[in-house]
Amino acid sequence: MNKNTLKGALLTTLGAACWGLSGSMGQYLFTVQKMDSRWLVPIRLGLAGIILLIYSMFKNKKEVMLPWKTKKSAGIMLIYGLIGVSFCQFFYFLTIELSTAAVGTILQDLAPIFILIFTCIFSRRFPKKIEVGSITMALVGVFFITTHGNLSSMTVPSKALLAGVLSGMCVAVYNILAPKLSNIPVFVIQGWSFFLGGVTGSIGFRIWEFKYIPNIYGIIGIIFVVVVGNILAFNLYVSGVQLIGPNKAILYSFAEPITATIISTTVLGSVFSIYDAVGFLMIFIMLWLITVKENEVSIPKKTKKISRYTI
Repeated sequence: MNKNTLKGALLTTLGAACWGLSGSMGQYLFTVQKMDSRWLVPIRLGLAGIILLIYSMFKNKKEVMLPWKTKKSAGIMLIYGLIGVSFCQFFYFLTIELSTAAVGTILQDLAPIFILIFTCIFSRRFPKKIEVGSITMALVGVFFITTHGNLSSMTVPSKALLAGVLSGMCVAVYNILAPKLSNIPVFVIQGWSFFLGGVTGSIGFRIWEFKYIPNIYGIIGIIFVVVVGNILAFNLYVSGVQLIGPNKAILYSFAEPITATIISTTVLGSVFSIYDAVGFLMIFIMLWLITVKENEVSIPKKTKKISRYTI
């Protein structure tokens, strides 16, 4: 492993670990600080969006308004930023609120499966053998995580499972649309996406009606999920991707659910069984089949590079 590859692997792993830490902090804010995801997510998105847009005004001043130059780009920006990025954030944290950070992160990793499904539908073809294998691995993994091998009981609440799946679908949406905004700096795209989500979520959930005032630990937690979960994780991960490419980076990004699981289990007291371990392994194998064996998986070049820029 050469110097750049090692550096890229380290940066990618650290970035993914930051997302895992952010998810665990979210679990703490929900279970201990009694925050509501409908209140936390708009604040998190809004603050991150403002910070990135201010940064972009200094770094990419001429490109800040590029997403709104044409009706086409504005339409893509709205769908990408709201349905893709913002809904992904909300469903991700809702999954954590209803279950654990470990479950939230691993269910979101189902995104490549939805990209495969969308690809097959739009291409009007049946899945190939390796694609069927990937989907099967993912389904088996979810089965073990949600039922612990017992069909008569669900260890993960059905609402959490639904929210996690929807989060993965939203990740697929913004990955598919991202190439259509490739002429715009990433910080500008993410800044507007977060800002749109913050404004829309604040109005949609009427956060001013929540009778909740965070204490000092709650405030620190909010700052943590904004700085570590959005800004720091984003910069580390993207820097790593630039050195080793997204296909290798997605494997190192498995540090996210691993970190979330370790923190949830050792610090927050969540239960992690052998069935959860098997489920995680199955989903990791699915990621490996899709990324390492990419030449055998017919995902279009513009959609097969799975991005993790918004977790």
